Amino acid sequence: MPDAKYKSGFAAIVGRPNVGKSTLMNHLVGQKIAITSSKPQTTRNRIQTVYTDERGQIVFLDTPGVHKAKNRLGEYMDLVAERTLEEADVILWLTEPVDYIGKGEQLIAQKLSRVKVPVILVMNKIDTVDKSRAAACLDNYRNLCRFDETAAVSAMKGTGLDELIEVIYRYLPYGQPFYDEETVTNETMRDIAAEIVREKALRCLNDEIPHGIAVTIEKMHEREDGSGICDIEAVIICERESHKGIIIGKNGSMLRRIGTSARIDIEKMMEMKVNLKLWVKVRRDWRDNDAMIRSFGYRRKDIG
Repeated sequence: MPDAKYKSGFAAIVGRPNVGKSTLMNHLVGQKIAITSSKPQTTRNRIQTVYTDERGQIVFLDTPGVHKAKNRLGEYMDLVAERTLEEADVILWLTEPVDYIGKGEQLIAQKLSRVKVPVILVMNKIDTVDKSRAAACLDNYRNLCRFDETAAVSAMKGTGLDELIEVIYRYLPYGQPFYDEETVTNETMRDIAAEIVREKALRCLNDEIPHGIAVTIEKMHEREDGSGICDIEAVIICERESHKGIIIGKNGSMLRRIGTSARIDIEKMMEMKVNLKLWVKVRRDWRDNDAMIRSFGYRRKDIG
């Protein structure tokens, strides 16, 4: 049982798209749970992971990048991010060392000005600038929004993370753990497998296509013959027939590339051999269809 000094709480990670939120969270918990790519809107649902040590337990909430919604899916993503802010005990505002603060950061600052919990400004990619430049960039953010403390990290290189954990613990309440010490995420293997396939598609495909794809796992079961092989059947959803042809590629080359890359990561996650089969289906304008958005895994469970 934890003693009276044990702390536990929820830390929400917010920031504009592509600032490194998922990369940071994966490094903090020491395991890849959230997918990453250079494409905007990579994270669509709230991803929850758990960090536990002798001091306490931090439940990280990785949110979709805050942006101006252009469709129903975008509205859902913004709602996920806003509801997460309401539930957190502390907020990590992940930024970059930039000279100019754009509309995206200003929008986040407006939202954070209304929260009643501590805000920690976390400057990512600190390894890309010198100390004087970093200090100047930090002053720009101080003029934009109030925050309770700052931290400097490189999510990609994993530097500054121990110090960030220490800062987070300062602002967490005392209390019992929410999960056992072995828990790393509440995501199911089925959910993570679907996201891995989507990640590989994001990395392989052209810029205009990834925004309009989703992935569903139709079947996932381990063979009963003792072979140690898991059969997975997944469907990549896109919005146009022309997109379907690109995803499949000439003689199926692109689909094989996506599948091979995804299978390697899924095998690492499951620690067993995987037989992955992929199909591609068209669902026109699904991002503006509430029923299809829900059927593809973007459900209200993620926003309370």
